[in-house]
Amino acid sequence: MLTGDLKKVARRTWTVPQAFQFCEHLAHDHLENFPVASLLVPREKRPHVYAIYSFARVADDYADEPGLTPAERVNSIAEWEEQLIDAYRGHAHHPVFVALRETIDHFEIPVELFQSLLRAFRSDVTRHRYESFEEVLEYCENSANPIGRLMLLLFNYRSETTMEFSDSICTALQLTNFWQDVAVDLKKDRMYIPLEDIREFGYSEEELLGLHCSQAFKDLMCYQVERTEQLFQEGKPLLSAIESDLRMELKLTWKGGMRILKKIEQQDYDVLARRPSLSLLDKTSIFLSSLVG
Repeated sequence: MLTGDLKKVARRTWTVPQAFQFCEHLAHDHLENFPVASLLVPREKRPHVYAIYSFARVADDYADEPGLTPAERVNSIAEWEEQLIDAYRGHAHHPVFVALRETIDHFEIPVELFQSLLRAFRSDVTRHRYESFEEVLEYCENSANPIGRLMLLLFNYRSETTMEFSDSICTALQLTNFWQDVAVDLKKDRMYIPLEDIREFGYSEEELLGLHCSQAFKDLMCYQVERTEQLFQEGKPLLSAIESDLRMELKLTWKGGMRILKKIEQQDYDVLARRPSLSLLDKTSIFLSSLVG
């Protein structure tokens, strides 16, 4: 949704039901790697998932909006954050914030989680290279981990141990998406493989930009996949720490991420020629395995 469209919808008065419906339509208008508010999420939770998703979706669109300079994109994100702060003060006009205000109040959600997401979107505009793995993890702390924590709050899971397990899984999911989309991100001049790792494995940024899949690149990707699998395993206790209301959704997400990593391995770590993705057979297998364990 473009900036002008967003300003238009904010000019009218929105009731809470209308605002939640707006968020639902916005969510369904976008195709994602993972389902938004799938049928596995209890019906009464779905409007709140849509509200959170819509907040992030609009900010992400601002970060990538064509026709704007980087400075204009950052300014748009800053204006979105101002509306977030206003919502926490009880003043919401845009339908996303009318809905989100209800979610914030009902589940006592701290503003810092939303602000972390906005930091990640600003980073998407201003930073396209990462020197170390620690810097990539810092990005994940803002881009992915808040989503997991927000979902846990919607289901009233608030212990720090549970949140830390979630952080491991969400970081692993973000990294998996990076390794899955290396070629896609390069088209946007974005590179998430740490530069120090590229050098360590005898590869180069120039080779990567040229989509050269050497043995050095395959070894480099194998290393990234292995450290990502370790994060998935560190977060796995979360699957048994939560109740049935969220467990199935989490199992599918965890197993889906692990299967993508397996796909990368099966195509000999060449993610430059072909993007690894889940087939219908893969998805069916993941679903059936999640039913039994």
